[in-house]
Amino acid sequence: MRFDPQIARGEALDVRRRMQAGETMPLAGVPVIVKDNIWVAGRRISQGSRLFADHVAPEDAIAVARLRQAGAVIIGIGNSPEFACKGVTNSPLHGPTQHPLNVTLTPGGSSGGNAAALAADFAPIALGTDGGGSGRRPPAHTGTVGFKPSFGAIPYGPGFPEPFWGISVLAPMGRSVADVAALFDVVVGADARDVESAAIEARSAPEPRQLRVEFCRDLGLGAPIDSDVEAAIGDGVERLAKAGWHIERMDVHWPRGIGEASIMPLQAAGLAAIHGETWRRTPDLFDPDIAVQIERGMSLTGADVGRALEASAAIKRTVAQFFAGYDLLLCPTAPCVAWPLTELGPKQIGGVDVPPRG
Repeated sequence: MRFDPQIARGEALDVRRRMQAGETMPLAGVPVIVKDNIWVAGRRISQGSRLFADHVAPEDAIAVARLRQAGAVIIGIGNSPEFACKGVTNSPLHGPTQHPLNVTLTPGGSSGGNAAALAADFAPIALGTDGGGSGRRPPAHTGTVGFKPSFGAIPYGPGFPEPFWGISVLAPMGRSVADVAALFDVVVGADARDVESAAIEARSAPEPRQLRVEFCRDLGLGAPIDSDVEAAIGDGVERLAKAGWHIERMDVHWPRGIGEASIMPLQAAGLAAIHGETWRRTPDLFDPDIAVQIERGMSLTGADVGRALEASAAIKRTVAQFFAGYDLLLCPTAPCVAWPLTELGPKQIGGVDVPPRG
């Protein structure tokens, strides 16, 4: 995490002046960390890339402006892998982010800098991003909390172009569910600058009612799971059942072939579209793992991208149908525990050899 005490102190003093003037702010004086791919006016925001090492954000992202309006104090910028496109948090610009409880392990990615800072108790809340688990898996590995809201709940931008074809959202993170809910309440809601943002009201504390809950250990995909993870999620389900929750155990029914589908072609195509020409001119400036993705993206056909988009749409339809009948789906956030810092991913999950997510 990049911490600038002088800026943070100045922001805190400004919040104090606002309070003394009688202003009421829901997050008055609360420290917050913002991921290094979200614009914070006047701060160096680099996306973990040497291409943007000296980039100073010209304005706040909408969500960041809302945090400031609510009285939050931005104490630092959380590390990100290049363009937030890896499942670990390391970059040629800032190096690797270590797990605060065991520095030989990774906290995962791509919002691993935020998760590590939260677990180290630098702040109670953080704002990250999440396309394919970037705001949820690092919290799962570090004992903190991550939340990927529905598409459009939190306005996106102004900021860098994102290579995820609309799959990525801003993701509240924190040390507790209550803290994440408080952050979400502040940043949720439409803004005309993001035409895909939704005019919804925050409902982090709805009226108590009986919830319809399903537990599925592997999302119905037959995916391997580490025994420690399976034991932990099983213990959590049993605790909820003993507390009076009625939990059904069944599989989610996915369309044929979804188990082999991947968002990686979309990410590779997006990286190639945004950074491909720069990579051709200056390949040495790129993280080699990202260069592999760009090279792959430049070789994809329109049909490849079309198939990935259709798979994404099929997943959304299936999830929408599921939540027409249930309120909650309980499942592991990540199928494995944290792995060695120097590896792109675990070599095995549940005793099964798996490829890394580079």
